Amino acid sequence: MSAATFPPNFLWGAATAAYQIEGSPDADGKGPSIWDMMCRKEGAIAGGVTGDVACDHYRRMKADVAMMKEMGLQAYRFSLAWSRVFPEGTGSVNQKGLDFYNALVDELLAADIVPFATLYHWDLPLALHHRGGWMNREIKDWFADYAAVVGRSLGDRVKWWMTLNEPSVFVVCGYHLGSHAPGLKMSTTEALRCGHHTLLAHGMGTQALRAACPQDVKIGMAPAGYAKIPDSESPADIEAARRSLFSINGQTLWDIPLWLDPVYLGKYPEDALQAFGEKWHHPCESDLTIIHQPLDFIGSNCYSGLRVRAGAREVSREGLSATSLGGGDASVGISAEDLPYPPEHPTGQLSWLMLAPEALYWKARFYTERYGRLPFVVTENGFCSGDWIALDGKVHDAARIDYLHRYLRHLRRAAAEGIELGGYFQWSLMDNFEWAEGYKPRFGLVHVDFPTQTRTLKDSAHWYREVIRNHGASL
Repeated sequence: MSAATFPPNFLWGAATAAYQIEGSPDADGKGPSIWDMMCRKEGAIAGGVTGDVACDHYRRMKADVAMMKEMGLQAYRFSLAWSRVFPEGTGSVNQKGLDFYNALVDELLAADIVPFATLYHWDLPLALHHRGGWMNREIKDWFADYAAVVGRSLGDRVKWWMTLNEPSVFVVCGYHLGSHAPGLKMSTTEALRCGHHTLLAHGMGTQALRAACPQDVKIGMAPAGYAKIPDSESPADIEAARRSLFSINGQTLWDIPLWLDPVYLGKYPEDALQAFGEKWHHPCESDLTIIHQPLDFIGSNCYSGLRVRAGAREVSREGLSATSLGGGDASVGISAEDLPYPPEHPTGQLSWLMLAPEALYWKARFYTERYGRLPFVVTENGFCSGDWIALDGKVHDAARIDYLHRYLRHLRRAAAEGIELGGYFQWSLMDNFEWAEGYKPRFGLVHVDFPTQTRTLKDSAHWYREVIRNHGASL
C-alpha cells in the first residue's frame, strides 16, 4: 500500500439525514412525510418505533455542531426535510423551517465546518405522495421549485449540494418491494417510470439550484450500489469487473448504469431495452437533455462490493463490445462471474454490509474512467454494530475502527494513482433511526442513548479525529 497521503483540499466529514436525526415531526409548521406515515403502518418498522424523536437534533442542533467541532470534522453532510420547508410539498413556504437550516449553516460555518446540503434523503412530503409522489411526472417541477427556494435561502453560504440520495434505493424499496416508505409494490414497468421521474427531478433541481444560488456552486448526487472488485489484478479480471459493474444484469433496477449513465453520459445504457423488453419506457431526447446537466463531482455511497472474475471469452452483444466497456477487442469480450462470499465472511449487523475494503478504490477508479475525471466524493461509508457503553463509560467499537482503517487505506491508493478525490463522509455522525430496521443497527461515530439523548464519542470518533488531524498519514 502506497505511503502517499490525500490531496491538500480533501475534506474529512460525517453525514446524516433529516428524518433519521431531527425528530420534531410537526414543530414550527412542519408537514408530515411519507416516513411519518410508514412508521404508523403495523409491522413496517422493527420494534414498532418511529422517528418522532430520533436524536432530537432539531432541538439540540447547536450542541451537536459543537460536538462535530470537538471531533475535528472539516465537513458535514446533512439533508433538508422537504416538508419542513414546504409543509404541503408545494405552495406556501414555511419560513420557520428554512430558519432552522439557515441557523444550522451559520453554526457550521462558525465552527469552520463546510456544509454539504442534500435536497432529498427519502422523506417526501405526504401531501405530494397523495398526488402520486414519484409516480407523477409533475414532481420534476415540484422538486425544482423546492430547490430554488432552498438555493435562494442557503446558496450564499452553501457551496456543495447533492440533489438526491440513493434514488435506486428509495424507488426499488419504496415503490417496488414495499419495504421502505411509501410501502408500495408496483410492477417493474411502473418502477422504471418512477425512476425516470427521479432523474428528471435531479436535472430540473440542478438547473434550479444554479439559477437560484448567488455564488458558483458544486452540484452532484449521492447514488448507491455495490462496487465490483476484480478477484485478481489481471487485465482479464479487471475487465470482467468493469463489465459486470456497467451492464444491466436481468430485470433488476439496482444496476449502476441505469441511474448514472443518463446523468453523466446523457443516455440510458444500450442493454436496458434488451434487458427489460416491453417494460422499457423509451425516454425522449428532451427528457435526456434535462437529466444530463453538467455536474461538478461524482458522489458515491459505498459500503460493500462483490468480487468478480473473468470467465470464457465470448462474442460481444451489439452495443456491448469490449471497446465500449473500457478496452479490448471490438468483437469479443470477457464474461464476468460474480463470486459469492462464504457464509463466514465478516459482515456488519445488516446482511448487505459485507467487508470489502477494496470497494472504495475500484469505485473511484471505474466511475472516473466511465463518467469523467471529476472529483470523486465518498458521500457515505460506514459500519453498523451493536455498540454499548462499557463499564468504564466508554464505547469500544474496535470493529468499526478496523473497517474504516481498511477502507481508507484503499481510498488512499486511489489518491496515489492520481484519481482526484474531493472528500470522505463517514456514515454516520451518530447512531440514529435506521429506517425499517429501527434503532438497533448503530452506524454512529457517536453513541446515542435514546431514552436520555446522551451523546458519547466512541473510540472510533477519537480515532477518526486523529486521522483528520494528520490528514490520513496515520493510516
